[in-house]
Amino acid sequence: MPLDPQARAMLEAMAAMPSPDFSTLRAADYRAALAAMPAFAPGDPVAAQQDLAIDGAAGPLNARLYRPGEACGDSAPRPLLVYFHGGGFVLCGLDSHDNICRSLACRSGALVLSVDYRLAPEARFPAAPDDAVAAVRWAATHAARLGADPSRLAVAGDSAGGNLAAVVCQALRGSGIALRHQLLLYPWLDCSDAATASASYRDCAQGYFLSAAELDWYRAQYLATPADAADVRASPLHQRDLQGLPPATIITAEFDPLRDQGEAYGEALQRAGGNAAVQRWPGQCHGFASMQGVIDAASHALDAAAASLRQAFGVHRSQEAA
Repeated sequence: MPLDPQARAMLEAMAAMPSPDFSTLRAADYRAALAAMPAFAPGDPVAAQQDLAIDGAAGPLNARLYRPGEACGDSAPRPLLVYFHGGGFVLCGLDSHDNICRSLACRSGALVLSVDYRLAPEARFPAAPDDAVAAVRWAATHAARLGADPSRLAVAGDSAGGNLAAVVCQALRGSGIALRHQLLLYPWLDCSDAATASASYRDCAQGYFLSAAELDWYRAQYLATPADAADVRASPLHQRDLQGLPPATIITAEFDPLRDQGEAYGEALQRAGGNAAVQRWPGQCHGFASMQGVIDAASHALDAAAASLRQAFGVHRSQEAA
């Protein structure tokens, strides 16, 4: 279908702004420019949020815990979703993805723990996946302290964060930490040159929010050497053994260079006997779920994502946040 009119209007507004020169762009400058941009809608209200320090692979990490409103008389431990933000392994953090985490907490009825993993180029691969694995181990160990049920854990992320969520599921398979679900929003699952051959990478290379040039720049910041792209911790789509992984919900966007690899991962999980639901969002571009208040489909996609989490956690509508 054609590009959604709201997405088109946003992309046209972005096209009128100066474009980064990725041949000379510094990560610090790109972060500063992103921080100066107007924020999207703040997401749903939650009962409480708390900034925490949790254990990463090489020291403490900042994290933020979102607590949905309590159902009447409900003091039982909540499910817990560990969330990894997108940003190409280089940009973003707790504040940039606050609205997604708030909305997922409110609509799923789960606690959401957002993790501020180390960013490149200051901390190149494998710092991010190492931190992601360490964060989920910490969450499983400290679930009771957080008011969470350690038997109902899941992971989620968007774009680069979807990569980390998938890597965590692969890395912790057989560890004794039983993850109930993996929610991957337009995930970046293949950092290798092979990804550039896909139809979506070619057809959506420019003009749809995330460009091929930007992806190349992210890879150059993130990977310590080109050979790292073949590592399944950088490119979980390359994992050959996909048996025994948690059920997955994968949301892709029609006009996204990463669309095909997200859908290929869902198909690979299905071939391995896994439960994977792939939903392509028509008319949308990469990152649309963050664009609450600008693109109506953002809220619809988060509704679908939350429904998949409720099903995985066994949460009924009456137990959601008020």
